[in-house]
Amino acid sequence: MTETALGLPALGTGRLFASAGPDLAAHEAAYGPRRTGWTREALLAELEASGLAGRGGAGFPAWRKLSSLGARRAVVVANGAEGEPLSRKDAALLTGAPHLVLDGLLTAAEALNASQLFVYAPAASLAGVAAALAERRDGRRISLVESPGTFVSGEASAVVSALETGVALPRDSAARLTTAGYRGLPTLVHNVETLAQLALVARYGADWFRTAGTDDDPGTRLVSVSGDVPTPRVAEVPGGTPLRDILLGTGADPGSLAAVLVGGFHGAWVPAKALDRRASAAGLADYGARPGAGVLLALAAGRCGLAAAAPIARYLADGSARQCGPCTFGLPAMAAVLERIAGGERSPWLAAEAERLAGLVTGRGACHHPDATAGFVRSTLTVFRQEVRAHLNGDCTGTRGWRP
Repeated sequence: MTETALGLPALGTGRLFASAGPDLAAHEAAYGPRRTGWTREALLAELEASGLAGRGGAGFPAWRKLSSLGARRAVVVANGAEGEPLSRKDAALLTGAPHLVLDGLLTAAEALNASQLFVYAPAASLAGVAAALAERRDGRRISLVESPGTFVSGEASAVVSALETGVALPRDSAARLTTAGYRGLPTLVHNVETLAQLALVARYGADWFRTAGTDDDPGTRLVSVSGDVPTPRVAEVPGGTPLRDILLGTGADPGSLAAVLVGGFHGAWVPAKALDRRASAAGLADYGARPGAGVLLALAAGRCGLAAAAPIARYLADGSARQCGPCTFGLPAMAAVLERIAGGERSPWLAAEAERLAGLVTGRGACHHPDATAGFVRSTLTVFRQEVRAHLNGDCTGTRGWRP
């Protein structure tokens, strides 16, 4: 076991953290120099064959996102904002393996004949990137932009807004960023882990990339594990690894848990009985969960799921951009109802009201935030159905949760 530059243990570091250090000499000793000369067609073919999916949340195929950019010179952005409070993986990469991220950024930019390149991340993460750039001759076109510490700061259109105006607010626009993004130019915004994985595909090829993971979830992925576990960890695991195996590998006892929140605050709960499911979109589909940004929050058996979920719903409501009705009115109302249930109010209509509000905000927001927040609340009501009934009857099934 090694440790990331954040002091968090990094497990299974055979790929993304193979370098002995964050400096260029250690990076090239582990990976060799970056392969250059990439054309758009060649990189697209390699990415499509690799099956690499985005590691920032949506899991969109990396090749398809790149292919949607037109012939005009593009802008490429490495997004390490990591507004998700439970995620540590992007910070671990930017501090522990910045050259791998830069290799991916430069490779994508070369293939697209990009005119401008950015790394967008919190100040603490940018310090390591700045040191890495000082060692390279091929990174002079890369600009570093500090991201604010808000939940929505990493949303793709908010990233572009931050680069243009300094304010990280999602755009209320139907236009795709890949068509009209930064200053109207085609813009590719990729999570920093996606770019690090892209760098590996470019170096070693699609066949090598697929030697880890499963057919439908190839390669490795980084996972931030926290909550009721012995030690929070950033782990690198093969794609499609069962949740139980990830937890065991990070020192947690799956048998002591009631549920796991998969995908972070925009994710969904998976109950203990389903921890044998693979951490993939297909494996978690029944619970409305996805690997997403690579977050697992463990909830111990005996803890009240509603007491754990209500503060998250409130955080999501308070952290919205408040640019549309669903964010301004719907999310606070939905959070308030969940808080009332968690607090022990015995109004039998509260659960139905939370469902009604979730339906009202879904599909009506200026960005994905309302939909994802509604999904989290619905997941809470479903997975902790017994707790909801108990609370509405004046009791709580969690021995360490709320009691009337």
